[in-house]
Amino acid sequence: MPQTKSHKWIPTFLTLEQFETFVLPHLHIGTRGPQPKLSLHAIFNYILKLLHLGCQWSELPIEKDQNGRPEIHHSSVYRAFRRYETHGCFEDIFKASVSMLNEKGKLDTSVIHGDGTTTAAKKGGDNLGFSGHKHMKGDKVVAFCDRNLTA
Repeated sequence: MPQTKSHKWIPTFLTLEQFETFVLPHLHIGTRGPQPKLSLHAIFNYILKLLHLGCQWSELPIEKDQNGRPEIHHSSVYRAFRRYETHGCFEDIFKASVSMLNEKGKLDTSVIHGDGTTTAAKKGGDNLGFSGHKHMKGDKVVAFCDRNLTA
């Protein structure tokens, strides 16, 4: 008997209400410099679109304004992404979402499998000049996989 899933899609657009409820409390908002030309809601939706598409920043499809020019430059979206990443905003959004799902009883951990491993950095910036025998520098990786095999 096939199961129906209600979570088949990845959100690539949040409504203003969803953004203000789930995302805005966790975003780092700068206090200096000029205000962005677009709202934080629009910028965050561009970030979601880029993460979904997996394209290069310069290939991000940006809407045109009434003069036919892009409403924001892709580098401005990139700077916002880096600022959010640096301040841990994405981690905070994820943690808050998971805790909210857990509080509402909608977090089903029976379909998640966590596997921790260490990946060695064979060549790279962290390993330059390091010549220890059987010493490994690397990153800790925890991969979460869905055990549900139906696609």
